[in-house]
Amino acid sequence: MKTIVITGSTDGIGKLAATKLAKDGHQIIVHGRSEEKLQKTLAEIKEISGNTSVDGVISDLSDFGSIQKMIAELKKKTPKIDVLINNAGVLKSSIPSNNDGLDLRFAVNYFAPYLLTQGLIPLLKKSSSPRLINLSSAAQAPVSLEALEGNIALSEQEAYAQSKLALTMWSFYLSQKLDFLNVIAVNPGSLLNTRMVQEAYGQFWSSADKGATILYDLASSEAYNDSTGQYFDNDKGTFSKAHTDAYQQEKLERLIAETKKILKV
Repeated sequence: MKTIVITGSTDGIGKLAATKLAKDGHQIIVHGRSEEKLQKTLAEIKEISGNTSVDGVISDLSDFGSIQKMIAELKKKTPKIDVLINNAGVLKSSIPSNNDGLDLRFAVNYFAPYLLTQGLIPLLKKSSSPRLINLSSAAQAPVSLEALEGNIALSEQEAYAQSKLALTMWSFYLSQKLDFLNVIAVNPGSLLNTRMVQEAYGQFWSSADKGATILYDLASSEAYNDSTGQYFDNDKGTFSKAHTDAYQQEKLERLIAETKKILKV
């Protein structure tokens, strides 16, 4: 039985993946922003899966202080984490930036997974075969360090694509630095039938289950034991190449240096 933490799992592919993994008897920790929605989700997953080892945490991932509280709470809830799935993401929002003046897409899609993962490394180290699964996207665009700092404004789509490439680049960097951790970046599929996609585009190409199934597989299958530092493209159904910037070591180093400066870590 694995202990699996999934961010953004009160709806969409995160919730579906959590349910599939709970059916296998794993201990699941669901994350959401709303207490009411979280409790409703926990009850649903327990009922559908027949698994009572389903717990939850609340955090606003755009608020870095809230992320630190989530890390502290997780350390109280569990002695180890076998799989961390950074699934939470944002594209459209009525609020363009967080309380640190950073674009909301960068804050939630990149900085939040970075901070959360760094804080949970002690728990991941306790696992015999820990995995980190980062939700990338087919939309990837070269990262402007000026935009990352919050000094220039981008369109929602551009900020989203840049945040997803930043996440992918960091995934590759982390796989180089932490040899005990299996780090996989994944595009779960383009235009899946989720609330985020419907709000942004008003249409979809594939069912949300397509994305949930690849998250389930990446979290639980031994077929991916030696897949660290790779990018899985679920539009193609196989490991593939991410944006070329993700393979430029100098750009990786620059992104991480800038990230540490912004986050003061």
